[in-house]
Amino acid sequence: MIRFATAFALIAAPLAAQDFSENSEARSWNLYAEVPALFEAKVVDVMCELTGDCPANCGDGDRQLGLLRAADGVLTMATKNNQPAFTGAVVDLLPYCNQDVTVDGMLIEDEDFPVRNIYLVQRIKAGDGDWAKASEFTKVWAAENPDAKGKGPWFRRDPRILAEIEKDGYLGLGLETDKEFKEYLFE
Repeated sequence: MIRFATAFALIAAPLAAQDFSENSEARSWNLYAEVPALFEAKVVDVMCELTGDCPANCGDGDRQLGLLRAADGVLTMATKNNQPAFTGAVVDLLPYCNQDVTVDGMLIEDEDFPVRNIYLVQRIKAGDGDWAKASEFTKVWAAENPDAKGKGPWFRRDPRILAEIEKDGYLGLGLETDKEFKEYLFE
């Protein structure tokens, strides 16, 4: 019985959620199942990790980047940076492609939830370097879209988004459906 218990403990131990909250300075986003998480990881191209299709420089920002945690080898999806909108973390992680880093942020972790290891990176550093705030998306977006002037958040001025709205309407169901919906709302 003791051997069975010992063997079970060795097998089950890696399955238990690891606590990465020690020394984290992450701010809460008040999301379900979020926990502060500070850990070391390698910045990786997720598609490369899953399929072996590995373009240079992690796809130059055209692919989802993730964090391969050093402590347990778990591929963690970095889906958000430190900005209010869910703009993703690719812009902030790309300079660290295939490098070992330390990240601090919020981890979505719930063993009963079908999606785990979703990470919201708030700051990042390589080696003994200084912490960098993960908030570069809008600066990079503005540099890539110099003609998208005006007031309001970036996504209200993004040419790609505006083209989709012009083509398929705000609801994505066609311009006629948008027109009918507006008439219904404002009757």
